[in-house]
Amino acid sequence: MLGHSSRKRFGQNFLADPHYIARIIAAISPHSGENIVEIGPGLGALTRPLIDATGRIAAIEIDRDLAARLTAEYPSDRLSLHVADALHFDFITLGNDLRVIGNLPYNISTPLLFHLTQYDAVVRDITVMLQKEVVQRMGAAPDTADYGRLSVMLQARFAVERLFVVPAGAFRPSPKVESAVARLVPLGSTRPHIADAVLFGKLVTAAFGQRRKTLRNALMPFATEIELEREGIAPGARGETLSVADYVRLANALAQPTARE
Repeated sequence: MLGHSSRKRFGQNFLADPHYIARIIAAISPHSGENIVEIGPGLGALTRPLIDATGRIAAIEIDRDLAARLTAEYPSDRLSLHVADALHFDFITLGNDLRVIGNLPYNISTPLLFHLTQYDAVVRDITVMLQKEVVQRMGAAPDTADYGRLSVMLQARFAVERLFVVPAGAFRPSPKVESAVARLVPLGSTRPHIADAVLFGKLVTAAFGQRRKTLRNALMPFATEIELEREGIAPGARGETLSVADYVRLANALAQPTARE
C-alpha cells in the first residue's frame, strides 16, 4: 500500500476507508492548539486531518521506514515525531492535558492500555481503535462473560465508552476481525483512592488468574476468609462477581498494616 508492505511483527493494518477516517476525526473533534499525540500514525490516514485541524501534533512510530516517510512529508513544526516503542514511552514528556489517539496494533493493545493507565493525571482523553472484543472487555460490567482484569484496571481510572464498530474491510490489509473505537476519559476527582497501586494490580490479577477458582482460593496469598468477610466479600464468590469498588475496598483494607493484626 502506497509503496509500503505491511509488517506482521508490528501488527500493521492500515485504516484506508475515508468514511471511517472522517467518523474517527469527528469523534475526536480536534481543535487548534490542543496537545495531541498519535500512537502508530502508519501511513498518515489520521495524521493529516489531525494536523490540518490543530496545526501541530506529536506522534510515536516504531517502524523506521514509516517514520522516515512522515518526516519527509511534514516539517518538525507540524509533526513532532518520536521513533520509539509506545509500550515503553514516557508520555509525561509530552506535557499536560494530553489527548491520545491511536489505531492500536492488536498484538500489543492490552499491554499498551495498561501502560497508559499510569498517565491518567496528565491525559484529557484517549480515543483508540482496537479489536472489537477488547473494547467489549474494557467497558464490561461485573458478572458478565467479558468482565475481567482489563475491565477492572481501566475502570478504576477511566470512564470507558464504546463509540462505534469499524469493519475489517476498512483496513488494508483487512484483518480477520472487526474493530471498534473507544473513548477513555480520566475519572479525575471522582477516581477512587487506591492506597497501594501495586497491591491492587496483584489482587485483581490473582482474582482473574483462574476464573473457575473461588476468591477463597484465588486470593489465598493476599487475604484470609475472615479478611474477605470483613469487607463484605463472600469467600465462595468468584472474581467476576466483584465490582471495581469491591476490589478497591479490599485492596485498601489489605494495605493497612493494622487491619491484619
